[in-house]
Amino acid sequence: MDFHSPKKRLAIFLPELLGGGAQRVMLNLAQGIAENGYSVDLIVSKAIGPYLAEVPKSIRLVNLKSSGVVASLPALMSYLYKEKPEVLLSSLHANIIAVVAKMLLRFPGKVVVSQHDTISLSSQMHKNVKGKLMPRLIKYFYPRADCIVAVSKGVADQLSKLTRIEHGKIHIIYNPIITPDIQEKMEEPIDHRWFKPGEPPVILGVGSLSTVKDFSSLIKAFDQVRKTRYVRLLILGEGSERFKLEHLVKELDLGKDVLLPGFLQNPYAYMRRCSLYVLSSKYEGLPTVLVEALYCGMPVISTDCPSGPREILADGKYGMLVPVGDIPSMVQAIQNALDGNTPAPTPDSWLRYKQDIVVKKYLGILFDGDPCNR
Repeated sequence: MDFHSPKKRLAIFLPELLGGGAQRVMLNLAQGIAENGYSVDLIVSKAIGPYLAEVPKSIRLVNLKSSGVVASLPALMSYLYKEKPEVLLSSLHANIIAVVAKMLLRFPGKVVVSQHDTISLSSQMHKNVKGKLMPRLIKYFYPRADCIVAVSKGVADQLSKLTRIEHGKIHIIYNPIITPDIQEKMEEPIDHRWFKPGEPPVILGVGSLSTVKDFSSLIKAFDQVRKTRYVRLLILGEGSERFKLEHLVKELDLGKDVLLPGFLQNPYAYMRRCSLYVLSSKYEGLPTVLVEALYCGMPVISTDCPSGPREILADGKYGMLVPVGDIPSMVQAIQNALDGNTPAPTPDSWLRYKQDIVVKKYLGILFDGDPCNR
């Protein structure tokens, strides 16, 4: 591919390609924009993570080979100076560095930052110095970006409150979650005895094994449900809380009925075959997996955490909402769902997250002259 062609170029800057929802949706966005005839460079501070294998050939992967996001600033500036993309779109904790690069380099292109989580709650969960400083850094640097995108109304509301940026200057664009290939992946076979005919229902959880996902509450709720009916729990994901969660499973004597196989490239085949999806998070931005579960036809239960689940589930129209950390409420919701008393998802629950719809909205901001925060 000729990367010096006259086609307009978008550079997307991420820390890495670990198996998180934000990385997944930014890959979906990159692919959708490339399919619309634009050149797309995917820049990463360091080329690590399971999603590396999923970068389409139509997208140029630029590895800055840095030890972290902050250390990647000189390499990012060098890239911007040499390649001169029309737009730099960043996400996650790459946002601050993207704006700093713009300021130091006096980059003539447009810099757009995408906020995927609720800042104040995220900083509370990260007790280190960087976590505590992040709200102040965001308040200073985000207004210096050309455009700000929030992935949900809840994220936009909280961001506006923190930064005092007028709400009208923050663009709300939902994530491009539903892609054409999901249907095909849903149909892939599963070679596991839990999914043979006649086996008991399987409850599914998906996400990083981290404190914020609060899988310990899900396991405790499952323990209570398991005492009254034969059911199993499958949690897909990897992370720092693995040892703690495995210890909890052992302590509750659930080893035969709880499985934590790690990160899987294709969770959709399991979404198609499990009986119920439960999101147990303490906070989110716009939980990708909740939309994916709806698309796969799963009954869903979610904590009513800030932010995203209430927006996605339309105040409970498309699934059940329970208070964060309220194990008895989660137990009751799971029992009701297993009895068939949970709203069934409809196309209205996931249509606005289709890749082609979201890509058009992003193109309007990135290239088509829609107003940003200039």
